[in-house]
Amino acid sequence: MSEKRRGLGRGLGALIPPAEIPATDRPRPVDVFFEALTSSGKAEATAAVEGEGLVPVPGAAFAEIPIEAIRANPRQPRAVFDDVAAEELTASIREVGLLQPIVVRPLDEPDGGVAYELVMGERRWRAGQEAGLETIPAIVRKTADEELLRDALLENLHRAQLNPLEEAAAYQQLLDDFGCTQEELSRRIARSRPQISNTLRLLKLPPPVQRRLAAGVLTAGHARALLGLADAAAMERLAQRIVAEGMSVRSVEEAVALGGEPEKPRRGGTRAGTKTEALDALEERLGDRFDTRVKVHLGKTKGRLTIEFASVQDLNRILTTLAPGDPGILKGQEPA
Repeated sequence: MSEKRRGLGRGLGALIPPAEIPATDRPRPVDVFFEALTSSGKAEATAAVEGEGLVPVPGAAFAEIPIEAIRANPRQPRAVFDDVAAEELTASIREVGLLQPIVVRPLDEPDGGVAYELVMGERRWRAGQEAGLETIPAIVRKTADEELLRDALLENLHRAQLNPLEEAAAYQQLLDDFGCTQEELSRRIARSRPQISNTLRLLKLPPPVQRRLAAGVLTAGHARALLGLADAAAMERLAQRIVAEGMSVRSVEEAVALGGEPEKPRRGGTRAGTKTEALDALEERLGDRFDTRVKVHLGKTKGRLTIEFASVQDLNRILTTLAPGDPGILKGQEPA
């Protein structure tokens, strides 16, 4: 069974109170769902988000809903979708997840259940289907006033504590789905337009770098510096160096100025006791081979290879990998 992949950030979904929408049980009728949302359900959601400084979003809730329960919008004006862009989005969803939720409205089904009609995000919905998603993050809304929803989201945007990738996804979704301009964003959330533009650029990072950014391993400063490289592979390599070496933003900027490549080693070979990219790569390969931490040290006349193990049982496992015919050690002392 494949593991369900979730997004690293929710974008606008982080600004809206969640709603409980069962994915397997029979869905509730539309009126029952929104009665709960606007009465006790809304009161609980409001209390939860006000503790974080957010304000209620009238007539809207965030939920993970079954992708098969969504219907295309028959009034969708867009009939042609870019195949290349769609493939890129599908690959990104498989790698990172969907950062920008779609917007849907509930529909009554003949059997009394609930289905959903797309309002915004058909390209994301199609790509999610291609990526094999079972559920998809969505803003479920009943209000017919798009400006009301947009204004409520703008009101919440400067209150929420979003990671840089969530913030960038929220900006992009407001620009795409709600016809919001960068000037309007700048005015409403008290951030400069260059800051908004620089944050939006983070969405151009390759998925592996986006994962590190969302996890907090890289800072927004590191990520913006990486964007100075034209090649995605070079960005990924330098991102690995940032994590491994603890590079500062200034150091990353200098590395980017050199094309992202480390300085060429001095002639004469590797100095004793120094770490090199080749040694780091060797340690990583051996660590993957033995499933443990491995250290390689080069001295002036000899070196040292250190393989760590957690227990006698772990030691015997490593010995089996090194020498399959070796009987191991202290077999009788292994834990039961």
